[in-house]
Amino acid sequence: MTRKQATIAVRGGLNDDEQYGCVVPPIHLSSTYNFVGFNQPRAHDYSRRGNPTRDVVQNALAELEGGAGAVLTSSGMSAIHLVCTTLLKPGDLLVAPHDCYGGSYRLFDSLSRRGAYRVLFIDQGDSAALQAALAQKPKLVLIESPSNPLLRVVDIAAICQAARDVGALSVVDNTFMSPVLQQPLSLGADIVLHSCTKYLNGHSDVVAGVVIAKDPELVTELAWWANNIGVTGAAFDSYLLLRGLRTLSPRMAQQQKNAEAVIHYLQQQPLVKKLYHPSLPEHPGHKIAIKQQKGFGAMLSFELDGDEALLRCFLENLTLFTLAESLGGVESLISHAATMTHAGMAEEARIAAGISNSLLRISVGLEDSEDLIADLEHAFQAAAKR
Repeated sequence: MTRKQATIAVRGGLNDDEQYGCVVPPIHLSSTYNFVGFNQPRAHDYSRRGNPTRDVVQNALAELEGGAGAVLTSSGMSAIHLVCTTLLKPGDLLVAPHDCYGGSYRLFDSLSRRGAYRVLFIDQGDSAALQAALAQKPKLVLIESPSNPLLRVVDIAAICQAARDVGALSVVDNTFMSPVLQQPLSLGADIVLHSCTKYLNGHSDVVAGVVIAKDPELVTELAWWANNIGVTGAAFDSYLLLRGLRTLSPRMAQQQKNAEAVIHYLQQQPLVKKLYHPSLPEHPGHKIAIKQQKGFGAMLSFELDGDEALLRCFLENLTLFTLAESLGGVESLISHAATMTHAGMAEEARIAAGISNSLLRISVGLEDSEDLIADLEHAFQAAAKR
């Protein structure tokens, strides 16, 4: 029987304990495991390679995304690095979005400068630029949709097929959507990855990542490399992630509802110069989002109409929106991309990607939406009076 997403998220690992009948699976903190005898290892021998608690959450995440298996890593960045380490060699070409997450941009740019592989940053919504990039026969195409922080949406199925036609593997960063709202493997992707730190855990108390592949052999290769370079996730982090995962569906539903209310409010504010969210009919990717997503998500960005002094005043007068990096937690966060999440990008590259100095990104949490709007109203009034 095919189970729904909410059921998969809640039921992962429940009632599997045969020793004591624990409903919730126990945490296996042991770093090492004894051998049955000489040259007779058990299913697990050392926790860097495999851990029972990590197994449970990996199985749940793989099932949520419809993959053959998953590899849990120590962070979202180590998940991206694992994919590149496994699949790319010196001289191979990686095609990535020009407006991708700043940490991803920094990783690709710095390693390409050291000769680990080549990288080409393009606007993947520009069909001519995409065709020109694919003509160079890349080994890997990374897709981030919606993108961070501009919420740009591209046609995942079309790009994955185009990549396959030239012999490239496609990887989709699904962090903003979670498998509840988007399943890239069903759209043709070979690999999907997440920063589990964000929506999957949802409580801002775990740093973790995951790589999920459609091909079982690729899962095996990714797991081998994860053990080899030592980027696998820890047991306690696995437990916390599994605990957070159980409330993923209701969290996403309520956060989206709150985001809708915040967006409606921001549309009426004279100090908002531009608003970015796929739910807006004028958004360039609106129709594509409707086709490939089950919802529009709780991330949004907007540009303030003013100088740095106005921006500072606005941020200083917020009390419910915390000025911090990261996203996807139960609490509402706001960040300034140019000095925070994308500070690692060269200014010319950031501006070329459309990430202006007045851009603010919001992760809408689970607080009451009326309180969130009142907080924004207070900050806007203070900024207008400065």
